[in-house]
Amino acid sequence: MADNSAQVPFEAGAGDPKHAARATRSAGRKMRSLLLDAASPLFRERGLAGASITDIAAAADAFPSQITYYFRTKEALFVECACRELLYLARATEQAALSARTPREYTHALAETVTASDSVAFFAEALTLTRRRQDLAPLVERTVERLHGEGARAYASQVERHGWRSLRAPDESSRRFWAVAIGVILEGYAMGRSPEELCAEMLRVLGEQMKSDTARLRLVDDGSSPNEGS
Repeated sequence: MADNSAQVPFEAGAGDPKHAARATRSAGRKMRSLLLDAASPLFRERGLAGASITDIAAAADAFPSQITYYFRTKEALFVECACRELLYLARATEQAALSARTPREYTHALAETVTASDSVAFFAEALTLTRRRQDLAPLVERTVERLHGEGARAYASQVERHGWRSLRAPDESSRRFWAVAIGVILEGYAMGRSPEELCAEMLRVLGEQMKSDTARLRLVDDGSSPNEGS
């Protein structure tokens, strides 16, 4: 009779519940990613109503039932796509600003990158949807907190690296930047403004706020001379 002992470890490993669970989780993450990759451009091009579950599944080479299995609803898929794209944009803005030598260059690189993308407008649509679907709000909340946290870490790293002086704590700076970005971009999209116009408006608003804060700081610092640096 043939000796099958050499096959036992392989068969045991393949049938091990932990191994099967890891394989299932890995396959699940891959399928979720494929569905998000396929859905994002369709949502951006056609909007929520114009992109059907059937079209998204076909683009991902998947079944419509897999969308409902992983995301439950098309609305949940839309919000997750928008949140992911916003975080991708945040990462791109940080990368674009890495070579900045001054705070002005840093802010300009951030503003130029964020206004060249439609990811903020995409995210704004998700915010509007979430207002009617509060079950999706936790995903948006986690995304916003991660956005601010990663932005604060990136800015703090640059401040330490270059020895810059900052008027605000990194967390406050990050929150202010994204608040201005979302406001300016939403208004600009409604008015049909170009990315260049959006960038110029962002820099104008951020610059004016900075000048106002500088004046206030000089006013309360009684120990400094009027001609001292900003």
